[in-house]
Amino acid sequence: MGEVGRIVVFVMNFISCSALLDLSSVHQVTGTWMGSTIVPCTYVPSEGFTQQTLRWSMERDSSISTIFQRDSSGDHILLSKFRGRVSVPKHSPGDASLLIQNLEMPDSGHYTCQVIWRSTDNSLITKEVTTTVKVVKVAATKPIIRAGEPGLTLPAGASTSLTCEAGGSPPISYRWFRSGPAGKAELLSTGAELAWPSLRPSDSGTYFCEAQNRAGAGAVQRSDAVQLTVTDLPTTTAALQRSGGTTGGHHSTTGQEDSSDMEHIVTDPVSTTQVSRGDTAPVGPFTDTGSPRLAPSPLLYGLPAALGGVALGALLAAGLGWWRRRRRKEEPLYEVAFRSTADVALLHPEVEVPVKCLQKETYSNTEKITVKDRKSLEYENLVTAMESQYGTEGI
Repeated sequence: MGEVGRIVVFVMNFISCSALLDLSSVHQVTGTWMGSTIVPCTYVPSEGFTQQTLRWSMERDSSISTIFQRDSSGDHILLSKFRGRVSVPKHSPGDASLLIQNLEMPDSGHYTCQVIWRSTDNSLITKEVTTTVKVVKVAATKPIIRAGEPGLTLPAGASTSLTCEAGGSPPISYRWFRSGPAGKAELLSTGAELAWPSLRPSDSGTYFCEAQNRAGAGAVQRSDAVQLTVTDLPTTTAALQRSGGTTGGHHSTTGQEDSSDMEHIVTDPVSTTQVSRGDTAPVGPFTDTGSPRLAPSPLLYGLPAALGGVALGALLAAGLGWWRRRRRKEEPLYEVAFRSTADVALLHPEVEVPVKCLQKETYSNTEKITVKDRKSLEYENLVTAMESQYGTEGI
């Protein structure tokens, strides 16, 4: 009796585990041509059972082919036409769903998910489930227009873009139009995006787009129209851009009222004269056009004045050099010869000795000294020495 009870318990546990390991899926899945779809295959993991093998196969035209297999060696795609287009989650226990991307029309068929578990006593449990996949072409849906972050009201000079989006089987072609008078539409471009790098007031208008694909007998879908509004630049800003800050007699500054290359002109409507800021006397009358005369910029005179100063300085330096050279040529030269004390003692004390004669008679013992400045210190010392020598001989 006890052995029968153990058998009953084992059978009940096996039935319970088998119920927990049942695969869940759906009967049919519809995918869009050139789109992607998921063929579901899930189960509830049970303690004591480990997934051993996962296999996906496809049946089409009475032919069965294995697409995908996962085992202890890894994942393998066995059918070449599905390589790079199918995958199964790796880190989701109990999820064996098949993802198919870039669906093609021949992908339609019956897909079977088979899972094999191994229990703790090395017994194997195999379950499988089949789902029909149908690939269809879907006509383009009605497109919608999405504007950029700034919206549909922008100032002139700004950049923006409009994007046309539609559902359906790719490829989907888009065209952009602008509504004209009398219900006529102007074709602008062929593409999903319509962009303006720099808006102008003339770009304001009503725009819409159309979407079309190969499915649905080539039916064209049109979006709802949107209104784009481009506001003109403010008057002050436009005036600054056109004339650099002076428009209609008004001068615009950039925050520094007293630092400008032009005079700030104040209009006196009573006397029709111009008064420069900081002056009390009128500067002059208006011109015939009513525009004030602007004083010439000091920069117009700065460069010529600098060049003239340099030229004058060079001329003065040249004249000074010439005068110095001429002065040196006109200065007198003095030649003084002297003897030693013994030689001078031989001369008669009362006889006056010319400097020139002394030089001729005593070339061997004479030193020649040229003095350019009669007031120099060397000249005065020499004269003093000679006077003392002559004075001594006279006594």
